[in-house]
Amino acid sequence: MNKLVTGLASAAMLAASSVTLQAAETTMRISLQLPLKSHLGQNLLMFKEEVEAKSNGDITVEIYDSAQLYKDKEVPQAVGSGAIEAGVASLTRYVGDISMVDIFYQPFLFDTEDKVRKAVAPDSPVRGPIDEAIKDTGSTVLWWQAYGGAIMLSNGGPIATPADMQGKKVRVFGKTLGDFSEAAGGAPTIISGSEQYLAYQRGTVDIGMTGVSGVQSRSLWEVMDTITVSNHADIEFIVVTNTDWWNGLPAEHRDIIAAAAVNAENAVRDEMTSIEANAYAAAEENGMTIYTPTAEELAQWQEVSQPVYDAFLAKTGDAGKAMLDAARNF
Repeated sequence: MNKLVTGLASAAMLAASSVTLQAAETTMRISLQLPLKSHLGQNLLMFKEEVEAKSNGDITVEIYDSAQLYKDKEVPQAVGSGAIEAGVASLTRYVGDISMVDIFYQPFLFDTEDKVRKAVAPDSPVRGPIDEAIKDTGSTVLWWQAYGGAIMLSNGGPIATPADMQGKKVRVFGKTLGDFSEAAGGAPTIISGSEQYLAYQRGTVDIGMTGVSGVQSRSLWEVMDTITVSNHADIEFIVVTNTDWWNGLPAEHRDIIAAAAVNAENAVRDEMTSIEANAYAAAEENGMTIYTPTAEELAQWQEVSQPVYDAFLAKTGDAGKAMLDAARNF
């Protein structure tokens, strides 16, 4: 009897140690196209620290920044297929599967912080359908990362009106921004964020579209000298995880990761105003000219933008119209 009890106890201890070992071996790799010093990189570090601390080291988070593993455009497939556990991608990288994501790139639609916050709130009529649709790609959204308003970069002067874009080659990071460029007379080229420095340096394009924080983290003042503060789109990145991997985690690990994701999303959203202000200051300190279009100049941009809205509605149908109507009522 004693031998039986001892044997059962030993088996229970072995099973318990096996579960502990399995939990301790949970590794979450995250691909990021930006440098770790970028605000998205720092946001991932915040997430990593919380997850590892709350799990007492049972979960290890590894961040592969600066497109070490995957370029931005490769992240949706890499995560959806399970090649990597998680990744950060520009929202527009999902447009091939989910045309509705382009709501955030409709020119001048989200032109205030209040409108942006209402749009990106979990389960909002704008964000909710997007998060749900991404599930069909094999990925689950963990959190959204604010990147601020889209700006234009140039050399030798601002891009104040559509006339300044006529005949120019424009770096964009999504088809809708390309449509916007074409509507204004430009020739768009989609170039990954990690490749834009060289594109500007080599003169592959004349104008760039990005967020001002990217100017700072990538030192783009070394290759461009003027920022036009157009804020013509709201740039959002999302952190996605492979759904099968996510569902296979112990429940306590999912809870820890989910809680840290909420904290990371709130932190980066709350810090965005100061992040952009600091980036503009750094750009000026490094010799860049900052130009803000007048109301009359913005009206010219808005006038040429109607074809972009028409194309969005043609692609998205009733679902896109409902989303656009909701956005216009924010």
